[in-house]
Amino acid sequence: MTRPTRIAMAAAAAIGVGALTAPPTTAQQPGPDTAAIWTIQGENASITTATLSDRYYTNGLRLGWTSGEGGAPDFLERMGRTLWGDGRMRIGFDISQQIFTAKDNTSGYPPPGDRPFAGVLLGTLSLQHDDGEARSAFAVSAGVVGPSALGEQVQNGWHDLIGQNRVQGWDTQLHDEPVFQILSERTWRLPVTSLGAVDVDALPSLIAGAGTLRVYGQGGVTFRLGQGLDSDYGVSRLRPGLSGSDVFRPTRPLAWYVFLGADGQVVAHDITLNGNLWQDSRSVTLKPLVGEFQVGLAVMVSGVRLTYTQVFQTQEFKHQKGGLHQFGSLALNVRF
Repeated sequence: MTRPTRIAMAAAAAIGVGALTAPPTTAQQPGPDTAAIWTIQGENASITTATLSDRYYTNGLRLGWTSGEGGAPDFLERMGRTLWGDGRMRIGFDISQQIFTAKDNTSGYPPPGDRPFAGVLLGTLSLQHDDGEARSAFAVSAGVVGPSALGEQVQNGWHDLIGQNRVQGWDTQLHDEPVFQILSERTWRLPVTSLGAVDVDALPSLIAGAGTLRVYGQGGVTFRLGQGLDSDYGVSRLRPGLSGSDVFRPTRPLAWYVFLGADGQVVAHDITLNGNLWQDSRSVTLKPLVGEFQVGLAVMVSGVRLTYTQVFQTQEFKHQKGGLHQFGSLALNVRF
């Protein structure tokens, strides 16, 4: 697929992303929640049941802030009500970094067909809406791929700190290039049944993303079992993972749940696989269909939510080795 074709597909997907913004039904909610939420999250491929680590999607870091309800500027409140109808609105901002490496990260020059080395550094501004039965969000991200994303410095700096060998091959990484992405998503919260003192629900989700970073559509569902399920819409992940939200509002002194989820992605473009848009670089042929499975646990107590997710991901590109790619995701959310 040529670069102009990928750009055209990104533009077309950007026009169509609003398809997820039809107003949902409205449910009665408690009073406004004015607490802001801070989030720190890490994902790493060394948290795995496999024998190999530091390959493909290697590491992700994210620091986020979400306002209390009513914290969005008036013009964004009006935009949100136009998109989704009445409900509670918040704004959020986060900074994230993701690191991708080849499977061969010791030779200094991975063979053709191996994943390109790439770092991605993004800032994301989001508008979030909650009507009590569904959560919707619209987000705009901008940043850079390439050496300025500091992937090499973070990865090898950490390896130096813990006494591991440095990863070789960063000299072949993608070149510096600005990237952007817009994203629209909706997650529904559907009660399923009660089993004595615990409840079961389902969180079906639809997501569309478009831009020079990634063009994709995603659908999935998460099933949860626990107490206080109405406290949130599931755990957060770095995109494009099946993510709930950083927002939580405990409805009992101790809320908790275990969960199992799966999603499918239709991918038209991913710069970390297809390579730079505006200059020659290493690249591989992406697979247009990607699946993920995840299991984990969330605990909420005293204004703190701690979540862990184990992810199993199918191959993202042709000639990818090692079967399912695995990584863990740990997030801490604190209300202020």
